[in-house]
Amino acid sequence: MDRTLSTIQHIIQRSRERKALPLAPTEADNCYLSGRSNEYQDMSQLTAQQRYTIAQLLKQGKTQKEIALTIEKDKSVVSREIKRNSNKDGTYTATEAQMKADKRKRRLRSYRTFTSEMERIIKLFLTKHQWSPEQIVGHCKNKDIPMVSVERIYQFIREDKECDGSLYKHCRHSLKHRKRSVGKNAGPIKDRTFIDDRPKEANGERFGDWELDLIVGPNNQGAMVTLVEGNTLMTLIRKLSNGKKAEDVANAVYLMLAPYRKHNAVLTITTDNGSEFALHKEIAKALNVDIYFAHPYCSWEKGCIENTNKLIRQYIKKKVAFNNYSTEEVRRVQKLLNNRPRKKLNFLTPGQLFYQKIDETNSVAFDS
Repeated sequence: MDRTLSTIQHIIQRSRERKALPLAPTEADNCYLSGRSNEYQDMSQLTAQQRYTIAQLLKQGKTQKEIALTIEKDKSVVSREIKRNSNKDGTYTATEAQMKADKRKRRLRSYRTFTSEMERIIKLFLTKHQWSPEQIVGHCKNKDIPMVSVERIYQFIREDKECDGSLYKHCRHSLKHRKRSVGKNAGPIKDRTFIDDRPKEANGERFGDWELDLIVGPNNQGAMVTLVEGNTLMTLIRKLSNGKKAEDVANAVYLMLAPYRKHNAVLTITTDNGSEFALHKEIAKALNVDIYFAHPYCSWEKGCIENTNKLIRQYIKKKVAFNNYSTEEVRRVQKLLNNRPRKKLNFLTPGQLFYQKIDETNSVAFDS
């Protein structure tokens, strides 16, 4: 058995022995996989002193890994800090980094207060432009405008409706189909790296960048893991037998992508913040791949998989229980999608282009 798959299964087995199947890895599991002691499993926030140390060590030519060991933080924390808080010319200084971090904290604190200005903006975009709460939040984020969460906007619209207001009439479904999600985002996933830090070419320009999602059956019964490669639109679908537990999703993702990693066809994975993806660190380690998360309520940041799921739904109907679809039927749907000519691909099929890219990649590797 592949040692990397054994690693994932080892974690799952240890969880079962504790008579609990956590949706997120425990501290002990994180330490086991990373080979680090608990002292490094600290919060990702940095102090002014740590920023000063980072700046000094960068001047000395130290690597990010060496800096992380010195300040007792994960390497990803150091990498994100340098990317977010460096000057426009790429220089990192402790003073400016601290100023940027403080400004960001003040802005985040302001988000929690529903101000009259936020109310004015929400009413304007709802009534004049018929924007959804998701679009309002996304627009404000891009423009660096303080705004409350999507759920808080929906709550405001419901409160307005209860007071005989008319804001709800400007929502796409007049709140009729709005249901609060249960459990999907019950708690933040640990150690996420957001899409801001993803390489720019991973937006579909290069080969090997995947988007990951889950489609769920009626009444939240049954689930299927879906993956799409952004450059070729190659689609993979796998039915889960035990709902959507994080460990089952992790195993499925590994089994779906493992055959292609040796061909340099798996460089990154981008997904959302559902708790079913809580074992992202285990997946990343098993596949030796970088995993990135879209921002909450920003589904357009992984638009390729969102569109692919719509195509899948032509065959896997929303109102039909997933236990009515056999493994063979799911494979047939996958084959149909990968053999369908696509305008975006100059009417090649995803399957044609995907294996053509693999041949090209292997040829380059062989020649070098």
